[in-house]
Amino acid sequence: MTAAASPEPLWQPSPDRIAAAGITRFQSWAAERYGAPAEGGYAALHRWSVEELETFWTAVADWFAIRFTTPYERVLGARTMPGAQWFPGATLNYAEHALCTAEDPSRAHEPALLHVAETAEQTQVSWSELRRQVASLATELRALGVRPGDRVSGYLPNIPQAVTALLATAAVGAVWTSCAPDFGARGVLDRFQQVEPVVLFAVDGYRYGGKEHARTETVAELRRELPTLRAVIHVPLLGTPAPEGALDWSAVTTGAEDTAPVFEQVPFDHPLWVLYSSGTTGLPKAIVQSQGGILLEHFKQLGLHCDLGPADRFFWYTSTGWMMWNFLVSGLLTGTTIVLYDGSPGFPAVDAQWAVAERTGATLFGTSAAYVMACRKAGVHPGRDHDLSRIGCVATTGSPLPPDGFRWLHDEVADDLWIASVSGGTDVCSCFAGAVPTLPVHIGELQAACLGTDLQAWNPQGEPVTGEVGELIVTNPMPSMPVRFWNDPDGSRYHDSYFDMFPGVWRHGDWITLTDRGSVVIHGRSDSTLNRQGVRMGSADIYEVVERLPEIRESLVIGVEEPDGGYWMPLFVQLAEGATLDERLRADITAALRTQLSPRHVPDEIIEVPGIPHTLTGKRIEVPVKRLLQGAPLDKAVNAGSVDNVELLRFYEDLGRTRAVRPLGYGE
Repeated sequence: MTAAASPEPLWQPSPDRIAAAGITRFQSWAAERYGAPAEGGYAALHRWSVEELETFWTAVADWFAIRFTTPYERVLGARTMPGAQWFPGATLNYAEHALCTAEDPSRAHEPALLHVAETAEQTQVSWSELRRQVASLATELRALGVRPGDRVSGYLPNIPQAVTALLATAAVGAVWTSCAPDFGARGVLDRFQQVEPVVLFAVDGYRYGGKEHARTETVAELRRELPTLRAVIHVPLLGTPAPEGALDWSAVTTGAEDTAPVFEQVPFDHPLWVLYSSGTTGLPKAIVQSQGGILLEHFKQLGLHCDLGPADRFFWYTSTGWMMWNFLVSGLLTGTTIVLYDGSPGFPAVDAQWAVAERTGATLFGTSAAYVMACRKAGVHPGRDHDLSRIGCVATTGSPLPPDGFRWLHDEVADDLWIASVSGGTDVCSCFAGAVPTLPVHIGELQAACLGTDLQAWNPQGEPVTGEVGELIVTNPMPSMPVRFWNDPDGSRYHDSYFDMFPGVWRHGDWITLTDRGSVVIHGRSDSTLNRQGVRMGSADIYEVVERLPEIRESLVIGVEEPDGGYWMPLFVQLAEGATLDERLRADITAALRTQLSPRHVPDEIIEVPGIPHTLTGKRIEVPVKRLLQGAPLDKAVNAGSVDNVELLRFYEDLGRTRAVRPLGYGE
């Protein structure tokens, strides 16, 4: 896609909005202090940020007043990837920065956290109360023997207690890790057993879709299977008493009335938390990110790219099992009130998230592209039915936002709406490309590569390309790139995940196009690539076209290389209620793909399925399905604990087994 394909922007920030943006003020300030370009807007600032990488990150640390308790020797001790060393010699603490606002008497009693449950109950936790709870809990953790580097785990939904537990863990220099309570015991143990936690925070259950889901037995299994636990802290969300041998949440957070938290000052690269890959084909990768790296990267993303500040309310629909929860918590760094919603995205009705945004006065509302498209398909009218006047930006991630999603948000929420489709990953807990408050929005495109991120699209020969599909490559280190994977002593698993194909640069595993105006188009995962007659195609492009049809609820396309050299590309469709996969619908799907994409995008077969499988964080499972279709047994193709409904995969396993015996005819 080039600039000529979509010349008119869907949205353009006003001159006043550009002038008021934090990124504009940062550029002027950095021009005076650090030699950044005063003219040329975002494009010039971005070019400077990647060409003068160390100066840029020095400016970020200065602009956001990072509290280095011991000074750094230099910005980059080593620039290699993997192995970059950021700010060697420096010490700091992430939680100290997250709670800075509590030190301001004029803001101490304002809400730091707004919590909304499915019942529409809304509670708030002030900055001073959050700081008090963190101080008390950090004292208790130290009394339990928790030391810097120890792992502390949370089996918690998106509730205030989870935020308090994370910040208290960071305050003592321990390492946080969490899973949402909709994960079963096996999925949790696949993650927590790798890191051997010494403390477990756990709820007795959670509410979702109007129902209560008890988790007492699951927690008991976790306690049995995690022998390193020294303490379990019970969070009685459903009101049950603490099980034998467990401490109650209230008992560990009632002290420290006037005591300030003690923040352990740790090296810049000291682990802050462990996040996990989806783990669909084996044990999830345990991704370790640093206190300092996350601190700087999230200040940059939230304060500059998302343009958040003390007047904002930041709501992103997420769970504690997804990196966006960690990203949401970092909204505290910019003095922003963060909104925590615990429940189903579509209960009691599809527009539930818009109702939360209205009730909480959200100024930035983040959600998944899938939710936006579900609202469009359901005929929801958020702008008509809700007062969304405070929302300045709707951001989406999880998968590429299709062009129809951009149009729907513009038409149904507000015509003066900043739509920020963003793309990054758990691997960096940040964005490679996405929101820029001073740039226009073009339909189907991410606004630009992020500051400090030398984002490129490379062809198979390792050459950068513009205006054509290539691998997503980052050619310089980012502070939030993993310091390592857990249980990867020689670094081989980390190396092989990102640096194997193109040594020395980060290959993320997405297909992207960089346009000649600097915007970015995401086409889907490159590790489940569709490749017909040598032409690489992104699955996301096909989903966008197919799921525009009202009869299609969701779809999955797979490209399978066959032993005889052939290539089979089936399209699996889950139908909307009342729809039938008849010849008319097959013809409509084929015609839409042929005319809107190309004849190459037309599948060999269109097959109705009872449902599309996802990871526990809601992403379509492509690579394991491909392995099943190639004949691999289910237990070899996928880690069952990483899948939302493993029974759905049996259909694909049976189909793969059938094809191994008798190749299917190509019906389309």
